[in-house]
Amino acid sequence: MTAYKLLALDMDGTLLDSRKQVLPKTAAALERLAAAGVAVAFSTGRGLAELSDYVPNLPFIKYGSCISGGLVYDFSNQRTVFAHPFETKLALEVMAVARQEAPMVHVLTTTQSVAAAEALPHMADFHMGIYQDMFDRICTPVDDMPAFARANEGAVCKVNLYHRSAESRERTRARLEEAGLAVQLTYAEETSLEVSPAGVSKAEGLSHLCDYLGITLAEVVAVGDAPNDTQALQVVGLPVAMGNATPDIKALAKMVVADNDHDGIAEVVAEVFGVTA
Repeated sequence: MTAYKLLALDMDGTLLDSRKQVLPKTAAALERLAAAGVAVAFSTGRGLAELSDYVPNLPFIKYGSCISGGLVYDFSNQRTVFAHPFETKLALEVMAVARQEAPMVHVLTTTQSVAAAEALPHMADFHMGIYQDMFDRICTPVDDMPAFARANEGAVCKVNLYHRSAESRERTRARLEEAGLAVQLTYAEETSLEVSPAGVSKAEGLSHLCDYLGITLAEVVAVGDAPNDTQALQVVGLPVAMGNATPDIKALAKMVVADNDHDGIAEVVAEVFGVTA
């Protein structure tokens, strides 16, 4: 066993394979790791509603840095450890600026996944078709997203803007930057722009989780594949990239493992933590 005490896992493109499932070998490796005394956590842009398909089947993953660090949750005790929601005025300003490109607006609150009802059946138009089934099951459709934000003061943690093209996403990003809003902008998927309050990141979420567990970031192994994992990989003791990671993420990593369809996470468990079958 190594001195590392926490394994923090991005989900899409990392823990989950191309079919959005956890491979059996990977699940078994994580269960052995947890039994050996190492904490395992999600480090994900997903919210609690979007984890509902996975948490019951992965009881050995007891913690989550969710909503890109905007919510830290203890699943074993069903307890919110930390939350960093938007000020409602700021969330409304983000939606107003984004409206020019007519993206699909998706909001994550401390408990819910909420999307614009008009766009929800047409996620493929926004390059998010792989998530259609999950969104149909767990997402709350609303007709007026700004009205929802106003009615749920202090609950909105992230605004996801799903665009029809990468060029459209760039225009939204430029407008948000020009507006000078106090937000954190992160790319995800092909054409998605994730908007969080300034200061929110997967790194911040892991920092609060470490405080909760009484460990340091130097004792964390984080694994990721995409730009929204950048800050987390920059602050932990051992940053690991999946084989399917972007070139920039691989450049940040001290270790590159197999891709998400070939049990890269099981490789981390065996090679870094020395836990094998």
